[in-house]
Amino acid sequence: MISVLVVDDDFRVARIHSSFVSRTDGFEVVGVAHTGAEVLATVGDLRPDLILLDLYLPDVFGLDLVNRLRVAGVQADVMVISAADEFATVQQAVQLGVTSYLLKPFRLADLQQRLDDYRATRASSRSSTLRDQADVDRLFGRGHPSSPEQLPKGMSPETARLVMAAVAAHDGDCSASECAAEVGLSRVSARRYLEHFTALGLIEVRLRYGSAGRPERRYALVPSGSAAVQSGHRPAEPT
Repeated sequence: MISVLVVDDDFRVARIHSSFVSRTDGFEVVGVAHTGAEVLATVGDLRPDLILLDLYLPDVFGLDLVNRLRVAGVQADVMVISAADEFATVQQAVQLGVTSYLLKPFRLADLQQRLDDYRATRASSRSSTLRDQADVDRLFGRGHPSSPEQLPKGMSPETARLVMAAVAAHDGDCSASECAAEVGLSRVSARRYLEHFTALGLIEVRLRYGSAGRPERRYALVPSGSAAVQSGHRPAEPT
């Protein structure tokens, strides 16, 4: 069983997240914390494999807590569940090695998919040696929905995640130029990633018509479905 520490400042949301984790095969909740101080005080004894982390804690920002945990030698993986959709925040999470980043509100199926991906990646890394490049790629997150197993030649999983994060950070949609400016790519490169994700059905294209010339192609994440969890509100749990 993969042990999980659930961290959220809202007691009701923490209970719902714990219920979601418990419904997923292969996972068990070993503790719940509502502040960064509680995490630091209990993580040594609980020794969780995975920390399900909200970023808006009353005493510390979640990503700063990740830094403190690493300094303290805690090697537990971290999966962020937060309403924080700023590009800089998501980018920092990627740089800190966060396993996954799930935006609130979300469905039970969304969380279970990421937990399943995490379990598969963890299982492939238990051997002391890696069989091939595919095993290496899985350790770098190539199995995540925003970074598919088979990226075209010349594309990197790290850049793919940043492109998806840039699109997610925009309210509505964004152009290839806007995405390129945020990620630090050329417009041509950004559009290549965007069109790849469009072909996979992860991004949809919206045409914006001006007064003259060809319409502008704008990109938006494909809606994941109805909302189920949102911080500060108590939803009905799915049956």
